[in-house]
Amino acid sequence: MKITIIGTGYVGLVTGACLAEMGNHVVCLDLDAAKIKILEDGGIPIHEPGLLDVVKRNRAAGRLQFTTDVVAAVNHGTLQFIGVGTPPDEDGSADLQYVVAAARNVGRHMTDYKVIVDKSTVPVGTGEKVRAAVAEELAKRGVELEFSVVSNPEFLKEGAAVEDFMRPDRIVVGADDERAILLMRSIYSPFMRNHDRLLVMDIKSAEFTKYAANAMLATRISFMNELALLAERVGADIELVRKGIGSDPRIGTHFLYPGAGYGGSCFPKDVKALVHTARDNGVTLQVLTAVEAANEKQKHVLVDKIVKRFGEDLSGRQFAIWGLAFKPNTDDMRDAPSRVVIAELAKRGAKVKAYDPVAMTEARRVLEGVQGLDFVDNQTQALEGSDALVIITEWKEFKSPDFDAIKSMLKQPVVIDGRNLYEPALMRALGIEYSGIGRA
Repeated sequence: MKITIIGTGYVGLVTGACLAEMGNHVVCLDLDAAKIKILEDGGIPIHEPGLLDVVKRNRAAGRLQFTTDVVAAVNHGTLQFIGVGTPPDEDGSADLQYVVAAARNVGRHMTDYKVIVDKSTVPVGTGEKVRAAVAEELAKRGVELEFSVVSNPEFLKEGAAVEDFMRPDRIVVGADDERAILLMRSIYSPFMRNHDRLLVMDIKSAEFTKYAANAMLATRISFMNELALLAERVGADIELVRKGIGSDPRIGTHFLYPGAGYGGSCFPKDVKALVHTARDNGVTLQVLTAVEAANEKQKHVLVDKIVKRFGEDLSGRQFAIWGLAFKPNTDDMRDAPSRVVIAELAKRGAKVKAYDPVAMTEARRVLEGVQGLDFVDNQTQALEGSDALVIITEWKEFKSPDFDAIKSMLKQPVVIDGRNLYEPALMRALGIEYSGIGRA
């Protein structure tokens, strides 16, 4: 089947590459010529494990192409997937300008039946806006052409997006006509050979489902972070508590890890957008409002621990930071807790030596101009001459470090661990002053 993907970010590029992997002829459109050049030159503009191989394989087979030509892209695919960004506006609402612009381009140039698929995370009611935008452009041209609008939200975890797409736990399709549903079933059937995982519903329910899923996961994280703060005060070990409640099948083990707060492209913006949607409709989402507030507070927990140990004035102090991306296996720095920690340390006069296995280029871009911040080439260099080690992202290479090197290279053996990578008893036995999250 001929498919067009509009947008080559995390959602668009993964969707396009994986659909091509199943034999579809996919054209990916992006107005950013620099992104398209990277793709045409054999690279990818993001870090996502396994994605480069899929892209290369399908480009070589002729099933995956990239372009900045809007007309050619619209004419190519019967299915037009919109996978552009929906960044938060100043009031917390999702900015839909790129989604609507993509829809208008389809309406402006289409010459036959199209299925316009919202793959981006969008608020309830976006499908109606997309339909109206396409209809308006067709009316301007004085033509009558059939088209369908579908909501098909992605459920991809950055760092495991290819695996999630190829082996989905569910595929949500919101549509109101059978023709579009049949086409969506057709493209997704290769991904569901053993079990039908396609959930068909109305468009608004599909849009709502994505926000609800992310809001639930964000709630679990903030819930555990708040419990961790209490555990620390009363002398309980949140890691043992986590195992205790996670063994209950009604609760499960996922997203129960306390840490330095959630970040990334989804949870912060989607919680904000859902709260804003509720407010627009006269509803106060008290739980999610608290989730958002708790997360913002959690991003300061590591700074609070540093200040408690070294004082409010950090002039003359230097801190090693391991991990900058909002989570492992990605270079995504959007709303990363590291940005808050580094900014707060700099504000108090501290110097920072920072290292991340993947996100250094992106970190340099978003943290440009921060006083006292120095990026280093490896985790060992970060330790040299630092007063303490601060761990923010749980990369695998940080899980079993050379503790003797940590002790010898730091001015004093202090480790502040935002991801509970190490056992407090072991650290004490090694002569390291250790502070985790929710571990007394």
